[in-house]
Amino acid sequence: MAERIELHEPFRDAVQQREASLMGMYIFLATEIMLFGGLIAAILVVRALHPEEFIEASRQTHVAIGAINTAVLLTSSFTVAVAVEAGRAGRRRLAALLLLGAAALGLVFLALKGLEYSEETAEGLMPIFSHPPRFPDPVAHLFMDLYLVATGLHAVHVTIGIMLLVGMAAQLWRGALVVPERAIVLENTGLYWHFVDAVWVFLFPLFYLAR
Repeated sequence: MAERIELHEPFRDAVQQREASLMGMYIFLATEIMLFGGLIAAILVVRALHPEEFIEASRQTHVAIGAINTAVLLTSSFTVAVAVEAGRAGRRRLAALLLLGAAALGLVFLALKGLEYSEETAEGLMPIFSHPPRFPDPVAHLFMDLYLVATGLHAVHVTIGIMLLVGMAAQLWRGALVVPERAIVLENTGLYWHFVDAVWVFLFPLFYLAR
């Protein structure tokens, strides 16, 4: 049986409507890439100008926590991908449960990040929050400034992603989001979550593995 897709003006057919929806999401993600791209460029410039001090500052990060969080986000990304496939197959309840699982993994990520922040604050390494701060040199201070801004901004995006996943799961469970007819909504949510995970894949080696 062919899928029935609710068509809205000004689209001539379902294919054009889906392509337009994806294009809108890609444009949004492009603006996000420019945001994080600027931060990553700044990090790379500091490392290029002060390689020894940058590497020394990187040794202060908690690699184990960062590695666990990387595994957590990669697992959540896989879970969301499976949820999207379940939605395309019309299995809305399974898709909802998988999205909730991914959201739970996102909460684990935030909890571990909060633990890491608290340890860094106690060690005097967290700008603004550590009193007194214990930075061995100005580059170490700059390193932690960039670390806090980049990972903090990423954590905000993870939080938004969790809310989107939970909201999408609720709509699927109630049947308010009809799949596979409106699976594109689920796909766009998945794209956002994959983007958030991809950002962390760049941040992790930049901050934690610069040794």
